[in-house]
Amino acid sequence: MDKPFGPEGIDPAYYNTLDIESFLLMLKDPSYCYKFYWLEAIVNLISEGTEETTFNDIIDEMICNAWYSVREFHIHLSGLGPDGKVRDGLERAVLALSGLSDLASNASKVEIKNAIRKYDLELKKAKEQLTNMVPYRAMAGFFASAGVTAPWDSTVKMRETISSFSYEVTALPYTLGEKSKLSKEVRFHPDWMRMIQDYTVSILGWIQYEKVKWLQNNNPEVPGLVYKLLPMDEKMRKLGKVRNLWEGVLEICPVSDVFTGKPVAAGQYDIDHFIPWSFVMNDELWNLMPMDSSLNSSKSNRLPQWEPFFSRFADNQFLLYRLIHEKPGIHKLFEACWQDNLHSIWAGQELYMPGNTKEEFSVILGKNMRPVYDAARRQGYEVWKI
Repeated sequence: MDKPFGPEGIDPAYYNTLDIESFLLMLKDPSYCYKFYWLEAIVNLISEGTEETTFNDIIDEMICNAWYSVREFHIHLSGLGPDGKVRDGLERAVLALSGLSDLASNASKVEIKNAIRKYDLELKKAKEQLTNMVPYRAMAGFFASAGVTAPWDSTVKMRETISSFSYEVTALPYTLGEKSKLSKEVRFHPDWMRMIQDYTVSILGWIQYEKVKWLQNNNPEVPGLVYKLLPMDEKMRKLGKVRNLWEGVLEICPVSDVFTGKPVAAGQYDIDHFIPWSFVMNDELWNLMPMDSSLNSSKSNRLPQWEPFFSRFADNQFLLYRLIHEKPGIHKLFEACWQDNLHSIWAGQELYMPGNTKEEFSVILGKNMRPVYDAARRQGYEVWKI
């Protein structure tokens, strides 16, 4: 990720007309996560050369940008309230669209926007709620810097203040038109457009940095959150050497499928995660198992029931552990997994150390996996029922 965006790297010529310090305050003290998505959407639109847009188009961009994190990874954009309900309006909009459509969690931006248009009427209320304050509150730093008292209680007066402010004090990044609600026009200032286009990569890196800090604070149990903002490159998956390891095991003795109890057939299995990859975001050996290929797509992004399946999973893991320490060839294949599949300190110092009995091995594995499993449940991952 790029380092946080700051004034020290910006061409000094921009300081003659633009209040860069106030721009840096646009993400200060957020109450909800959609403040980050609002500015991110604006920067994306400006980078494409858009000079004028509407609240509606910006909100559509926000929904697209948040879709993957909310749907694929069950991220709560602003946490949950005391009543257990979703706090963030953007997350509610994403969930509303998900309930209305049959979009996949990894749907493309074009597919998402087409679905938004299809269910425009049903989504109207959720989208309008997102325009109530953020377009105006995002300017708070500019008002404070100029000593202007903003009339926060009236969107009409706020629009007037923004318009007059731009011409009488200094240029704001955008001004607003006279239309109402989602049809309201958003006009970008040409000087701000040039600056944002010149520094798009750095600005988006800064927004992502601030967004990750916010999301991690609101999802403290979620691992690897920095990887859960955009669709992942499949090249990041590291399963080849684990497959080689299990192939070696299958040449020595049979292995029972955790879910069917039937012998795993060579060439007819996948290497899958007991706790979904989309939650743990790693390919650690202790969470991987050979699984009947025909069932893998059915399990998909869901958790297996802890019992009886963890016990069976632990049995297979102990079989692997025993052969690692008994068979030099299996130990060599195990060592080949170290770089990509063995990073957890507890696994190296406890689980795979020689001398564990079957019961000790299972206890170590369970005490480390169960908290991760329970955290995934709390985050909203469904339990797969065969």
